[in-house]
Amino acid sequence: MSNKLFIIAIGGSGAKCVESIVQIAATGLYTKEEIEVLFVDPDENNGNVDRARKTLNTYQECQQLVTGGSTEQQIEWMSTPIKSYDLWSPFQGKLGGRELASYFNYGTMDAGLASLLEVLYTPDERNQQLDEGFRGRPSIGAAVMSQIDLQRLDTEPWGSFIQSINNAVAQGKQARVLLCGSIFGGTGASGIPTIARLLRNKLEQQNIADRVKLGGLFLLPYFSFTVPPGAETNGLYAASDQFLLNTESALRYYVTQASELFDTVYLLGNENTSEVEFSVGNTTQKNRPHFIELYAALAARDFLIEDCDNKLISITRDRVGEIKWSDLPDDFTVKKLMTNAARLAYLWMSDIEKIVQYTRNNGLKAASNTEPWLDKYYDLQTDSSDKFDLPQQQKAIETLSNWSRSYLYWLQELHFDKIDRLQLFNTQIFGDLNGNIQFDRLSELLIGDTREPRTKQDKDTITTIKNRLRLHNLTTVQGINRGTVGLAKSLYLNAQFN
Repeated sequence: MSNKLFIIAIGGSGAKCVESIVQIAATGLYTKEEIEVLFVDPDENNGNVDRARKTLNTYQECQQLVTGGSTEQQIEWMSTPIKSYDLWSPFQGKLGGRELASYFNYGTMDAGLASLLEVLYTPDERNQQLDEGFRGRPSIGAAVMSQIDLQRLDTEPWGSFIQSINNAVAQGKQARVLLCGSIFGGTGASGIPTIARLLRNKLEQQNIADRVKLGGLFLLPYFSFTVPPGAETNGLYAASDQFLLNTESALRYYVTQASELFDTVYLLGNENTSEVEFSVGNTTQKNRPHFIELYAALAARDFLIEDCDNKLISITRDRVGEIKWSDLPDDFTVKKLMTNAARLAYLWMSDIEKIVQYTRNNGLKAASNTEPWLDKYYDLQTDSSDKFDLPQQQKAIETLSNWSRSYLYWLQELHFDKIDRLQLFNTQIFGDLNGNIQFDRLSELLIGDTREPRTKQDKDTITTIKNRLRLHNLTTVQGINRGTVGLAKSLYLNAQFN
């Protein structure tokens, strides 16, 4: 029986998990079964959500280009399709103001209930606009999330999302639904248990709960921030000095009240918190990718492919302040496939893009004089679909460049943290990824490369790889054999790490 992965990303941290899941999917570390994603956030303009959605759009465009929608592709790169149901907000369809008082009709409440609301929430908390999230306050988020009606899971996009779970079960697959988010803020801490319980009840109502596995990916504190003097806080705001207290309360709740909700729980956090810029929410809440989110993507892989009954999984490492390949689960496979994708993206950005520009300026015939492998992939014939200057070939080049830049930028950002040094790739050779990427340094890309120096010198030069492109038997490239896509697949196969 095959497994199918569904992701519910709750809050900004949940969205950042999806960003890493998408980047890891490009490497081929998941299966060829489509992954389905739903974002949940009251802050519909959250910068982290926006970045995750853009990363996903870039991936979807490239994945569709490379595979043509087929699941028969033999190479690992871009082998996993991802479907998005986009964003759902708990305020969706809710009339009136987006503050707690309006949400509960405080002005027309029974006097006793109004008094209770006044005891539980301060005037600032009752009147704070919540369209930029729950301001790091699980108590506010819990009040809003608790009002989600079971029947609202029939409205869109929940209706389609749950129907897809039903379809997977009907096809004999095991649906694995992973809810991810932080438990130290507002949205994730309040949303994960509420949505998990609603979903569990809904699946039991439909008599498929025994064929669906629910997982919880709980992010513990791994970043902090300082509110700068004079910052515009616009009312309430999250305070990182409350993160540990929020986490303790959330974990106590899960142990006593919600342990029966999940088949597997992943606990991911870090004792060294990374400093991020302060933001109350909206478009300015856009944090750099972090290695904890890489672990989150690998946790999603574990949840998909491994047995997931009654497990509590946490992360560890050999040394504080450093992350090496050996600290990652299934490090041999992860290292190989992440490296193969990085080598492709680096070669495309550092060399192929420059050759493409030269070909645009001087024509294929002139470019082939210095790059004799080019006419193996592109035609001079005017009626050929593999003609270099056709719009579809130029669009394909743009799509591949967009993905390459996105993947390298993500890797570069992962390595930014100075407290916990990520020792995976030498991202300094990426430059600024806007034309200043360093040329012909492929042999220096991987940290922990144990190959002999002569082996690296022989296999990793631009000249060697271009010779392989020229000699490559294109019938071994699955799918489109020529044109831009054929070139990208051939480059992937001929630049693999070995």
